[in-house]
Amino acid sequence: MVTETTTAKAVLGVYQPGSAHMVGDGFPVRNLFPSNDLDRAVDPFLMLDYAGPQYFQPTDHPRGVGEHPHRGFETVTIVYDGVLAHRDSTGSGGVIGPGDVQWMTAASGIVHEEFHEKEFAKKGGTLHAIQLWVNLPRASKMSAPGYQTILKADIPSVDLDGYGTLRVIAGSYLGKKGPAHTFSPVQLYDVQLNAGGRARLTVPDGDTSSIFVLQGRASVNGSREAGEAELIVCERNGSQVTIEAQEDSRLLVMSGTPLDEPIARYGPFVMNTKTELIQAVQDYQAGKMGHLS
Repeated sequence: MVTETTTAKAVLGVYQPGSAHMVGDGFPVRNLFPSNDLDRAVDPFLMLDYAGPQYFQPTDHPRGVGEHPHRGFETVTIVYDGVLAHRDSTGSGGVIGPGDVQWMTAASGIVHEEFHEKEFAKKGGTLHAIQLWVNLPRASKMSAPGYQTILKADIPSVDLDGYGTLRVIAGSYLGKKGPAHTFSPVQLYDVQLNAGGRARLTVPDGDTSSIFVLQGRASVNGSREAGEAELIVCERNGSQVTIEAQEDSRLLVMSGTPLDEPIARYGPFVMNTKTELIQAVQDYQAGKMGHLS
């Protein structure tokens, strides 16, 4: 982050969820992108699914998503309420609860599952989470897969002049560095702002910046107010992003340096060419991404 005089980013638009569906039997999501055709405007971010908040009845059979593959990008799961359990083909696994983050690097290929944690499922409760997909640069798409459990206690928090708090998940803010390892410059902030509060952020000119409203109402650089489950997307030009909260608000700020590379998608695979997608399907079918035991 820098603090010199800056030019405000114009707001491209305010977007509502473009689709809603159930992922597996445990994640009722509203999708903000790619359903709104924002690839260039949010690059390097590929997908934002907003799960819940929804109450689940107690059960002895945890809900979720069974074994499935990924290649070419990273998944970032942020939990606000509820408890999730992860297991993957590298042998990694973890449990994350409110305030925690799971950052999985699929890269050359990984197979994983995500379920409601057993005790949470047995007791029942509210699930409230976000899953982001973050693209990998062409040069890193076939690197080794990995997994980061980022606990709430390890995420630095910055006071916003008494207006609220900003947690630095990735990137940095006012000298506080987030714990997430990233392959390209990314800032990911969990922000809580009181009604009437303001947060002024400065990002590199040319970076993409978008602000998702989980709760409350907020505006950016004089845009129209955005409410629950709406996304404010800024133009690339400019470097100042000023968020104003009209109500007590919870926000996710996403900013990053665009990769500006071709994007080829097929289900759980995101590569640069159709040929690479065909290879990804063949490699998964041949067991080259591993399986869960």
